[in-house]
Amino acid sequence: MNCIIRKRLVGLFTVLGLFFLPLTAWAEVVVLHTNDIHCGVAQNLHIAQLAQYKHDLMKKNPNVLLVDAGDAIQGEPLGSLTEGAAIIRIMNSVGYDFAIPGNHEYDFGMTRFLELAPQQKCGYYSCNFLDKRTGNPLLPSYKIFTLDGKKIAFVGVTTPETLISSTPVFFQNDEGKFIYTFCEDKDGTNLYAHIQAAVDEARAEGAQFVILVGHLGTNGAISAWSSGAVASHTTGINAIIDGHSHEQYSRVDKNKNGEDVIVAQTGTKLATVGKIVIHDDGTLTSELVRELPPPDPAVKAIVDEELQKVDETLGQPVGRMEVTLETDIDGVRRVRCGETNLGDFVADAVRATLHTDVALVNGGSFRAPIPEGTVTYKSLATTFPFSNTLVVRSISGAQLLDALELGAMNYPEENGGFMQVSGLTYTIDARIPSSVKLNEQGGFVEVAGERRVKDVMVDGEPLDLTEDYTVSGTAYIMRNGGNGITMFDGTPILRDTNISDLDAIAEFIKENGGVIGEGYENPTGEGRITILTE
Repeated sequence: MNCIIRKRLVGLFTVLGLFFLPLTAWAEVVVLHTNDIHCGVAQNLHIAQLAQYKHDLMKKNPNVLLVDAGDAIQGEPLGSLTEGAAIIRIMNSVGYDFAIPGNHEYDFGMTRFLELAPQQKCGYYSCNFLDKRTGNPLLPSYKIFTLDGKKIAFVGVTTPETLISSTPVFFQNDEGKFIYTFCEDKDGTNLYAHIQAAVDEARAEGAQFVILVGHLGTNGAISAWSSGAVASHTTGINAIIDGHSHEQYSRVDKNKNGEDVIVAQTGTKLATVGKIVIHDDGTLTSELVRELPPPDPAVKAIVDEELQKVDETLGQPVGRMEVTLETDIDGVRRVRCGETNLGDFVADAVRATLHTDVALVNGGSFRAPIPEGTVTYKSLATTFPFSNTLVVRSISGAQLLDALELGAMNYPEENGGFMQVSGLTYTIDARIPSSVKLNEQGGFVEVAGERRVKDVMVDGEPLDLTEDYTVSGTAYIMRNGGNGITMFDGTPILRDTNISDLDAIAEFIKENGGVIGEGYENPTGEGRITILTE
């Protein structure tokens, strides 16, 4: 009899063990994360695949969250033609639980951002985006989720580079005074303090884990504002979900007390999906997921509908390319740190359209190559998604030299303010350390030492520092102070056109017989920018 009872008990415990196995799995919390989608919802991993992946995980474990680290709504026509609304609708259909604004969430202006923010069902969060007039944050700093008895706080932070990488005038009043801030002090002290305050407040509310969702970056980011710097100057953060620099990594940094902090970033345009697991023993692991299940049909239908609307508008041909115009060469976004044939072509188009001495186009304007073959408005809008209008100013030779020096300050690192040019040539002596001085908002102040930029020639003649030149470019840099271009402030605006960069490029193609190739065969350009490294 005892033997029989023993067997029944063993059987019962076996059944109970099988029953409780899922519950043990449920004790884990899975955090899926994306960053820098830039409207690329159907290019690499499809965002509907991400939706299905979340659903599949939740069938086994209900403790699954999905967060985004910024720069989702801008970067392709899907965003620009709807001023971000289409991407918000898609993100809502996927089921995001937490999101922060990156610098490009502000590309349609503050008014538009404040219209979009309530449409984002999961909300936008940022602890360092403040109204300078009140000192108060414009968005909540963090959100706490309670899953399986665990309190997990997500704290949002947006790069202080937003003031220069987006459009500065969006954050100013009518008198040109900044009324919004992202805690942009040069050494990062103010930024770290606001992050630490939000982390401490979340901990005081009972958060057992804190994940910082930051649009901060590593390569090319201002070092004091990078994810690594934030990790090393704070405590109480278990992991940093990163963005901004379009890199793929899952690494471990050290915090102020020497404790481990996971830092992860997924690249751009859904190249990968991040996955952080909070295990039942309190440890965290991180990985980048490169394969996902087939798309969720309902979400895919929404994406297809939005893309179809855009395709109908942008599918009209404007000409043909006999060569590919490049942004990246040898795995580097060369358009942000050197000359490319695409940079030459666009600068030529702007200068020819507006009939100026010089054209300047910042490297951050270019988001994709123009491939060989038929050119449509769609392909152009993919390359230039920001729908900038063009401006002509009268600029002194000294101010023009300062703008080139500012663009070259970060070489060999990428810089969105690196200048592609037409009508002039110049040399960068990279052996000379940059002596460019910036203000707290990242705006140009002065060149305090020897210049990197030398041998500037305008139409074959040496640059005259006292001469005034007509200079064309996008409103972003020529009128609005983008990428720290403050040296043009106060100079005469000769033309504030309603001509878009897309229209100028399309017209340039048509004026060249609808075919572009001759003069642009070399991917590295025709030698307008010389860089000395030895």
